[in-house]
Amino acid sequence: MARNVPVEYLYPPYNLTYFHFIDTNGVFLLSRNSTFSAAVFNPGAAADDQQSRFFFSVLHAASRTPVWTATAGSTILQSIVLSLSSRGLALSDPGAAADDAAAAAWSTPPLRSPVTALRLLDSGELLLLDAANATLWSSFDRPTDTILPGQALLAGVPLTAVTSDNDLNPGSYRLLVTAGDALLQWASSSSAANSSSFVTYWALSTDANSVQDSTAAVHSMTANSSGIYLLAANGHDTVFRLRFPSTTTDAAVLLKVDPSGRLRALAMASPPRATLPTVWAAPYDGCDLPLPCRSLGLCTPGTNGSSCSCPDAFSTYSSTGGCSPADGSTLTPSASDSCTSPTSTSGLNYMSLGVGIGYFANKFASPDTSGEPLAACRDGCSGNCSCVGFFYRNSSMSCFLVRNQIGSLFRGGGDNSGAVGFVKTFPASRHQGKGASSSSLSLITIVFGIALPTVAAVLIGFLVYAIWIKRKVGSSSDKKKRKKQHGQGSSGGINRSWFKLPMLSSSQQPSSYVSEEENESADDDEVLIPGLPARLTYIELSEATEGFKTQIGSGGFGCVYKGELRGEAVAVKRMNNLGTSRQGRREFLTEMAVIGNAHHVNLVKLRGFCADRQLLVYEYMNRGSLDQCLFRPNNQCLDWAERMGVCAGAARGLAYLHAGCARKILHCDVKPENILLDDRGGVKIADFGLAKLLSPEQSGLFTTMRGTRGYLAPEWLTNAPISDKADVYSFGMVLLEIVRGRKNCKRDNHQQLQSSSSSSSDGNDGYYFPALALEMHEQGRYEALVDQRLDGKADMAEVERVVRVALCCLHEDAALRPPMTTVSAMLDGTMEAALPRTELLGYLRLYGHGLVDVRSAGKPGKGSEFTSAGGGATSSWSPTSCVSAQQLSGPR
Repeated sequence: MARNVPVEYLYPPYNLTYFHFIDTNGVFLLSRNSTFSAAVFNPGAAADDQQSRFFFSVLHAASRTPVWTATAGSTILQSIVLSLSSRGLALSDPGAAADDAAAAAWSTPPLRSPVTALRLLDSGELLLLDAANATLWSSFDRPTDTILPGQALLAGVPLTAVTSDNDLNPGSYRLLVTAGDALLQWASSSSAANSSSFVTYWALSTDANSVQDSTAAVHSMTANSSGIYLLAANGHDTVFRLRFPSTTTDAAVLLKVDPSGRLRALAMASPPRATLPTVWAAPYDGCDLPLPCRSLGLCTPGTNGSSCSCPDAFSTYSSTGGCSPADGSTLTPSASDSCTSPTSTSGLNYMSLGVGIGYFANKFASPDTSGEPLAACRDGCSGNCSCVGFFYRNSSMSCFLVRNQIGSLFRGGGDNSGAVGFVKTFPASRHQGKGASSSSLSLITIVFGIALPTVAAVLIGFLVYAIWIKRKVGSSSDKKKRKKQHGQGSSGGINRSWFKLPMLSSSQQPSSYVSEEENESADDDEVLIPGLPARLTYIELSEATEGFKTQIGSGGFGCVYKGELRGEAVAVKRMNNLGTSRQGRREFLTEMAVIGNAHHVNLVKLRGFCADRQLLVYEYMNRGSLDQCLFRPNNQCLDWAERMGVCAGAARGLAYLHAGCARKILHCDVKPENILLDDRGGVKIADFGLAKLLSPEQSGLFTTMRGTRGYLAPEWLTNAPISDKADVYSFGMVLLEIVRGRKNCKRDNHQQLQSSSSSSSDGNDGYYFPALALEMHEQGRYEALVDQRLDGKADMAEVERVVRVALCCLHEDAALRPPMTTVSAMLDGTMEAALPRTELLGYLRLYGHGLVDVRSAGKPGKGSEFTSAGGGATSSWSPTSCVSAQQLSGPR
C-alpha cells in the first residue's frame, strides 16, 4: 500500500535518501491541490534509464516536469541525505569527512531564525517558515531554469538551463534580465563565474512580436497565458511586452530555458505524465542557436528543420564530433579562462571558413575593432590566448574575435554576404615535437582565403564594366541574352551590394513605362544601397503574374496583381508614377532597404522589387483587405472575436513601425484597404513602406497632403508638423468602422432622400458615425454602436474598450492622442482603456450636424474657425468630407 504523503507542510527534523518512498516515486510533499510535488527525482527514470542520478526537485505533478532543482553539484547518490532541520534544507553525506565536498553538497543560506516548517504552495513556491509563519527562504528567489505563473524574475538573476533532460545540473545556457532587455546567452567557457564568457544569441527587444511601451529601466520579468512582460520598478508599467500567438491556450503557462538553449512557454494543462505542450519558443530558427550542429558545423534552415554540414575545407560532419580540418591539422583547444600569456605562435596557422559564413554571436556583439585591415584582425587573435578564431566584414572593416570556444555557423544573411571567417589551427606534427616556425597565415590560406577572392572581385568588377560598355554599343540580341542571364542571377536571393541603377532619359514621360531598348540605352548610375531585398527583373514578374492577368486591388499608387513566384503565391504592386530623377530613384531604393529590414508578424513582408519598373512584390494574403470583409455585403461578416483580433494585430503592426524599427516609419495612409487578412487569422499592415520616413528624433512638414479623405488628421489641413500621431488619428477612425461594420461618413443627400420614406435596418445610416460614437459614449449606450449583422453577439466590455480607445485617438490636439504602443496595450487588455476628453471632441458633433463647410477646410481666411455651443470646444480646422466612391490614396 502506498505511503501517505504529507500535504502542503512538512516539519523538522526530517531525513531521506533517494531510495526512500519508492512507492511514491520519490515524492515526499504535495501542494494543497496536488498541482506540484517535492521529490527526490530521477529524471532518467522517465526514459527507462536506470542511472543513479537523483535530484531534490519541485515537480509539476501531472507531467513530472521539474520546475526547480537544488543545484551546485547536488546529484544525490546512495549515501547522500536530504535533511530538513531548524537550520534549513541541506544535501549532505553524513559519513564524509568534514572537509569533503560531499559533506555539504548544497544547503539553503544562513537564516535569521529557526525553521519550523517547509511549505509547498499550489503556485509551485517552496518556502521555509519560522514560528510566526514568516518566510525565511523561497525557491522563487533562487530560480533554476523555470519561471512559474505569478513568479517574477528580477534583473540580474539568471535562469540557467539544465545540462540535459536526464542531468539537472546547471548547463551552458541562461536567460538574463538586464536593465534594458531580456537576453539568452551561451557560456562559451566552462567557468560560469566569468561573465565575459557569456555570448548573447537572442534578445526579447529584437523579437518580431515584441513591443516597447516605455524607456524606463527593466526591473523584472513575468509571464502569463498571453505573453511575456518586462516590468518597471513599480511592478505595473511595462517596458517591453511580447504577445504569444493567438492560438495560445488559456491554460497557465510556465517559461523554461531548455537544454538546447531555447526559451519555451509551456502550457500547464496536460494529462498526467504527458509532456507539456510548447505554445511559443525563441529563437524560432534553430540555426540561431549556439550549437545546433556542434562546433564548426554549418547549419542550413529548412521547412522540416535545419540540416548540418561542414565548411568546404573541413571534414564530413559527425553528429558526435562536429567538424575538423580536412588537411589533418588540429584546432586550438578551448582556451582556459585563466590564460594570461599569448598563445604560442609556433606552427600557428589560420584556416578559412569561406566567404559569406556567419556566426550567431556576431548578430548581437560589438566588433572588437573597426576600420582596420584583415591582417590587424588576425594579429589581434594571434596575440590573445583565449581567441580561437575571428570573423572579418570587408564592408565595414569590422573584426570579431571568437574566444574560448567556437559554436555552429550558418551561411549568408544580413551583413555576412561579404564576411570571411578563420579558425586557429596547428599542423598535426606540432603535437609530435615537429612544430613549424611560421606565425602568419599559410601560403594556401593567403592564396585561397584572401588573394583569390580579391582577384575574383577585381575580375568581376572588370566584367561588369565590360557588360556596361557592351550594353551601350551591342546588338539587341546580346541585350536579350544578358537580360536572361541577369534574371537567373538575381533570383538567388538578397542583393546587399553595388548594382546598376538605370536612369530615364529626359525625353521619357513619368506616366509611361520605359521600353526595353530605351532602358538599355539610357545612362546608368552606380549607387550603393545596403540592405536591399531580392532584386527581380520585369520579365520574371511578368511571367509570375501571367502578364499581369489577375488584378486583385487598386489604389492611388497603382494596381496589385496576384502571381506565383518560385512556388509561392505573391502580390505584385505595379506603381503608376515613375520617378525620373536620380535622386528619386535613389530614394525609392533606400525606402526598399528600410521596408526589407522591417520584420514583424503584423507587417506584410516585402519579397522583392524591380527597380526598372518600380514593381513591389509582397506576400499574398488570401482573404483580402479589411474593407472587403467589413463593407461588402456579399462577403461573410467578420464575427466579433475576429474584429478584436484585427484591432489588436493592426495596432501591434503600427506600434512596431513607430517604436520598434531603427528608423521611425510613418504610414500616412491607415485605412481598412491597407489592413490585410488571411484565412489563418493573420492581420498585416500593407503599404507602410510608401510612407514618409523619419528618424526617431524628427518630426516634419509634408509639402503635399498624404492619405485618404475620411481618415486625415486635423494637422494635415492646418500646416502643423506631422508626426506619428497622424497615424493614431487614422487608426481611431478605422476602429470605429470595425465596430460599426460600415464607413464612418454620412451618405450623400440623394441616398438619404431615397431611404427617408422607408424603414432602415440601421437607424444610423445617415449620421456621421464618430459623432454618434461620442454621443453614445457619453450616455454609456455602447450596444447601439455595434454592427447589427452580429445579432448582439459581441462582448460589450470589449466594445466599450474599443470605442474609448478610438475616441482617445481622435483628439484634435495631436499631443493628447496616445502613442500606438499605448493603443496596442489598451486593445489587448494589458492596460486599462483611458477615458477620452469629450470636451475636446466637439468638432465631431458639429460635423455630424452638418455645421462645417467642408469646402473651406484647411483654407485660411474662409471662416473655418468655429465654436461648439454644445461642447464648448473651439476648432481651427474643418474635417474633410467622407471618402468618395474612388477610395484611393492621394499622391505622396
